[in-house]
Amino acid sequence: MTESSPPSGRAWLHRNVVALGVVSLLTDTASEMIVPLLPYFVGTLLGGGAQALGWIEGAANLLQNVLKLVTGRLADRVGRNKPFVLLGYSLSSLARPLVGVALSPLQVLFVRLADRTGKGIRTSPRDAIVMNSVPMSARGRAFGFHRALDHGGAVLGPLIAYLMLREGGVELRTLFLWAIVPGLLTVVILFAFVRETERPPAFAPIHFTDGLWPDAPLRRFLVPLFVYGLGTASDLFLLLLVGSQTDSLAGLPLVWMALHVVKSGSSLLGGRIADAIGARLTLGIGWALHTAFFVAFACVDDKTVLVALIVAYGIQTGMTEGPEKSWVAALAPLDRRAQAFGWYYFTTGLAALPASVVFGAVFDGCGKTAAFLTAAALSAVGMMLLVALRPGRAKSAAEPPPAT
Repeated sequence: MTESSPPSGRAWLHRNVVALGVVSLLTDTASEMIVPLLPYFVGTLLGGGAQALGWIEGAANLLQNVLKLVTGRLADRVGRNKPFVLLGYSLSSLARPLVGVALSPLQVLFVRLADRTGKGIRTSPRDAIVMNSVPMSARGRAFGFHRALDHGGAVLGPLIAYLMLREGGVELRTLFLWAIVPGLLTVVILFAFVRETERPPAFAPIHFTDGLWPDAPLRRFLVPLFVYGLGTASDLFLLLLVGSQTDSLAGLPLVWMALHVVKSGSSLLGGRIADAIGARLTLGIGWALHTAFFVAFACVDDKTVLVALIVAYGIQTGMTEGPEKSWVAALAPLDRRAQAFGWYYFTTGLAALPASVVFGAVFDGCGKTAAFLTAAALSAVGMMLLVALRPGRAKSAAEPPPAT
């Protein structure tokens, strides 16, 4: 199959795509047994507030995305991706449950940093494996499928947490410790089912100093991506909104679960739309939806309407995550695919720290209306820069056939 030929049947549903999707499902199941409860755990039990949550999530996101750039370059240099994927998933699986023994927001920060270090190590090489496994004309669907299973884990995790808290009477810290079980299953699946994809025939491992900066087409995309990222505060702030209006701890995982049901479905749809009409147009729609939802969050106070908006907010995810990666894939030189994703994640991580910290500070100091409107304004500027963008294409050889 060549670059110009359309994928036949389900060529996009490669064995690696399926296996890595299941791995992401299990990893997110473990992670999301914990994450929806962090605002309550940090803000109430450990005495932190919105700003403490902002520092924890912002620092964790910055670290993971810096590491995604570093490991992307390393993977391209050595010519192998799977060892980085294995190491990253193993580290996260062991570190994540330690939230259950944390006694302060600072200790939660250290655990989150260890967890996100694992994510930073594995993500760019994992995306390169997905990218190498399917033809370019099917990458939107491949990444959309992967993201759908990833969000599926964010449905299972909160459901398990709800059942353990509400029906099983399990203590919160004990619940966190149980998250090690699905995490360890991911390592088994990686060993058994994921195969290193073949490199393009002309591939040669790069020197670490080669291509220190991203190519011009990718650089042009990273500018609006960074500005937009400044207006994308952590989804955990949405739970902080709901948590401030309810005394039911068990209800928070249900809201999170419903949000990710929508995210999962929209990821499949968004991938197909990106393959049909183009990643850029799909992405513009997604960024516009994000801006509109943040304006709505700023204006709504009724709890029922707020929960409905939070759940519907998942629609924009499918119109952004898969299309963003599909476009990065189109801009990536053949010999620097993993590091192209590394630059993508580094840019989003660089924006994540000020985005979450400033959002948390404005939330605590001026209220939720000011916080969400400020974020919406920044994302709108990013969207306008995207519209004005002349992206170009990577200067590379013709696309080789995908791995079989």
